[in-house]
Amino acid sequence: MTTTEQATGTASGIGSSPRRPDGIGKVRGEFAYSSDLWHEDMLWGATLRSPHPHARITAVDIAEALAVPGVYAVLTHEDVPGVNRYGLEHPDQPVLAENVVRYQGEPVALVAADHPETARRAMKRIKVAYDVLEPVTDAEEAVAEERNVVRHVPIRRGDPEARAEIVVTGSYEVGMQDQAFLGPESGLAVPAEDGGIDLYVATQWLHVDQRQIVAALGLPEEKVRLTLGGVGGAFGGREDLSMQVHACLLALHTGKPVKMVYNREESFYGHVHRHPATLHYEHGADADGKLVYVKARIYLDGGAYASSTPAVVANAATLGVGPYDVPNVSIDCWGAYTNNPPCGAMRGFGAVQAAFAYESQMDRLAEACGLDPVEIRVRNAMSEGSVMPTGQVVDSPAPVAELLERLAAKPLPPEPEGERDLRTLPGGVSNTTHGEGVVRGVGYAVGIKNICFSEGFDDYSTARVRLEVVGGEAAATVQTAACEVGQGLVTVLQQIVRTELGVEQVTILPMDTSIGNAGSTSASRQTYVTGGAVRAACLAVRKALFSRVEHASADLDLVGGKLVSTRDGVLADLADVLGDAVLDETVEWRHRPTETLDPESGAGNAHVQYGFAAHRAVVDVDVELGLVKVVALDCAQDVGKALNPQAVLGQIQGGSAQGLGLAVMEEIQVRDGKVRNPSFTDYLIPTVLDMPPMSIDVLERADPNAPYGLRGVGEPPTISSTPAIVAAIRAATGRALTRVPVRPEHITGV
Repeated sequence: MTTTEQATGTASGIGSSPRRPDGIGKVRGEFAYSSDLWHEDMLWGATLRSPHPHARITAVDIAEALAVPGVYAVLTHEDVPGVNRYGLEHPDQPVLAENVVRYQGEPVALVAADHPETARRAMKRIKVAYDVLEPVTDAEEAVAEERNVVRHVPIRRGDPEARAEIVVTGSYEVGMQDQAFLGPESGLAVPAEDGGIDLYVATQWLHVDQRQIVAALGLPEEKVRLTLGGVGGAFGGREDLSMQVHACLLALHTGKPVKMVYNREESFYGHVHRHPATLHYEHGADADGKLVYVKARIYLDGGAYASSTPAVVANAATLGVGPYDVPNVSIDCWGAYTNNPPCGAMRGFGAVQAAFAYESQMDRLAEACGLDPVEIRVRNAMSEGSVMPTGQVVDSPAPVAELLERLAAKPLPPEPEGERDLRTLPGGVSNTTHGEGVVRGVGYAVGIKNICFSEGFDDYSTARVRLEVVGGEAAATVQTAACEVGQGLVTVLQQIVRTELGVEQVTILPMDTSIGNAGSTSASRQTYVTGGAVRAACLAVRKALFSRVEHASADLDLVGGKLVSTRDGVLADLADVLGDAVLDETVEWRHRPTETLDPESGAGNAHVQYGFAAHRAVVDVDVELGLVKVVALDCAQDVGKALNPQAVLGQIQGGSAQGLGLAVMEEIQVRDGKVRNPSFTDYLIPTVLDMPPMSIDVLERADPNAPYGLRGVGEPPTISSTPAIVAAIRAATGRALTRVPVRPEHITGV
């Protein structure tokens, strides 16, 4: 990692890696997650879900369920007091199904009982009559009917009829990946004396949850109050509502607190997933390997409801050629309604699907041009000043070539000699091989990701910073509604305050809706936007503080709890300057504006910032059994400024692990609209034994438009890790491998 100057007045400001305030509790199992919430005299909620992906509801009989002792309520769509619709961007999803169910697992009825098992038994006694309908399950076929199109984004740049000497084509598929967070959907709804509701919940976006709940309950906003519960991972899967409205309905109906916790199977049905995709690409280049044009048709399966599909479509389209200079571009991307499970936000958000296709194409193009896979990428790599297919100029560092060259210069892991430890071989201790039939391969990939919200969205965050004397020392308190979902935001916000105000004691208040919106914890945006808001609030506090100094001048600073002057040295203790005063500032902070895309050409300055990461993967493949062992997965990523170097490494490692999962094991298998593997027994995720050592280079090429020059970190490593691993498997096997995850039969051909 490059060295980071510590420009801070405390030992744990930006550029350092202080201990996470929630770390010890989580390691010891003492941290309270939302599933641990408890209230005296609370009830338990349960959800009846459709067994069919598409059917008409002809009758619902709740009499037997209501007769079960201990049952307090059984609710259907008729009991929704407000609008029976919700949705992130389009309110198209019923709170409880009315006449039709559109995916397997759609909520139909709710039960509240005095014990969770009682609620489940009563739920099974609800009788629903269905008239089963034929499901629509193929996104590409669905797009043929205009009514099934969620959104179509065309991108046109340059000459649509451009020709090239060397042309490669390919069709690719990406399976449905799950966020696989370990903390299931959960929350506690408590009815209030004012007729409103207090909801404690694991979520990614408190205010958008509130907006949707208010509409469904028919209550004014001030009577629906949300507080963030402990979140056990998110990765996009908590942006959409799950049990939020259901728990509130049951609590208001019974007048008692109601807790809901999904089991693992229900969690697979209860949240959105990564969009499966089919992608058709054509790349044209000259004899030197320079790209002349890229053409693509991309189909994303959005499932039964819109969720965030419109934004995912835009990302896949605008980032569809990758981090390369391409003068002529023609891309069409569609998001389709089907009767498959709803799909929405997941780490990488459209860029993951596109990257697997365009990076596979770059490897094909390298072979056709007789070039090394790194060389062809370097020859076409964008840089600062490059123009995106949308016409947007990349106006901050884009060290794509440097990322690749750093990886290529790293030493490869040594070739194995002699008898090998089974744990280092494909198949591991299952003893499927001792090295015979095992072939090594190396692959490279690089990716691009937009940071923050795009396309003219009013993307902002609200932060309140309070400075006062507590126990004889200056102390700061921070309040935002930005959700901590495990990424370490609470630590970074403390670091920012320590840097700007020079105080060590910084308290982060619980996140809730009593303060203004902070936006979603997604799009790699919270450190940028909420960090920017906290920094701005700190600067407002500093200004108010300095105005109290008799001879205030521009050379004043706050360092280590003291007011200092670059000219005169230490002037006073901060606590003495404050006295009994309480400085309290609230700021609503926005990044620079973006533009909507032109509906005909896709032109526009749609994105705030771009992030770049590259991977080199080394794999051992048992070509006889089709088993893969990832031996090394090295990464180089530009982060602009590493506010917390240790957390940056954690994000890169975690994102790479999810990319590895998509490459070789993770897929929700859906047949005829039905999920076949809703459990961690059959849906496999990487463990510590699957993750290889990682050599990581962190570049800090500051973005002049961002707070501290930072660049969003969390998503880029997920984008380039998958195609790098698949490229390595191709190199080992000689197989085309056009689908992820790669299965054994794809390698063996049988």
